[in-house]
Amino acid sequence: MGRITLRGQLARQGFLLLVGAFVLLPVWVLILMATDGSVIGYPDGFHPIPVQPTLDRFAQALARPDHDLDFLGLLRNSLFVAGSSAIASLVFGATMAYAFARLRFPGSGGGLVVILLGAFLPPIALAVPLFVMFITLERAVPAIAEFGLRDSTLALAILYASFALPLCVWLMRAAFRSVPLELEEAAFVDGASRFTVFRRITLPLAMPSILVAALVAFLLGYTEFALAWLFIDSERNVTLAMVLTAAQTGFFTSNWSGTAAHALLMTVPVVVIFIVLQRALLRNTLVAAD
Repeated sequence: MGRITLRGQLARQGFLLLVGAFVLLPVWVLILMATDGSVIGYPDGFHPIPVQPTLDRFAQALARPDHDLDFLGLLRNSLFVAGSSAIASLVFGATMAYAFARLRFPGSGGGLVVILLGAFLPPIALAVPLFVMFITLERAVPAIAEFGLRDSTLALAILYASFALPLCVWLMRAAFRSVPLELEEAAFVDGASRFTVFRRITLPLAMPSILVAALVAFLLGYTEFALAWLFIDSERNVTLAMVLTAAQTGFFTSNWSGTAAHALLMTVPVVVIFIVLQRALLRNTLVAAD
């Protein structure tokens, strides 16, 4: 491999700086709008630093962002929906992915194609059929109607898990297939059951890809809002993503700084989860390499 010339190195570094600026500049503008007290209504220009530094917009967003619930209540709903959908997707997806990766049964190839097609369908495309399905279910089962399943965070968790499941299955199937089959066969020779082999050998070795699938499923449930507005009627079940899309009414009327503060607060849990998963990914990768 030849050495890179000075001109080539400068061109690469310049390109990387351009990409970095393209990614980071919108984030910096978001921070400026949230921390600049001079921004009232729509921004009237770009300032590299806040003209009137303030954190009042964050305090207002934390107190009551246009709903009965404060920020912590909205965060609790969002984390429940996203976390529950991610856990359900992993539990059901891991067993399904392992079956497609290691077992041979009639319809396995066609089943994978159907699952892949499900991964390409946008959630909003199935909004009306799903809504009709929940309404029909409530009419058929009075107990479900009394519980109010459709207008609940549990319903959102079920919906988002169903949409995240196909992608999780494909990601984890590839991870399970990358685990050497000889390791499982050696465990079978020692008398281990299929479930023991899956739990003790295959699952730990595939953990990095499983964590990636978990993050994808979590982000889908944390950021989706179109289906949520269709199913949720009660303000006690509103999520952070739903409030952010309501930026044209109430507290967020022509208030770009308030919207920016809310968006930044919403990203904090995702950043924390990503850091935790990043450390777990690195740890599991190093263990697998050893």
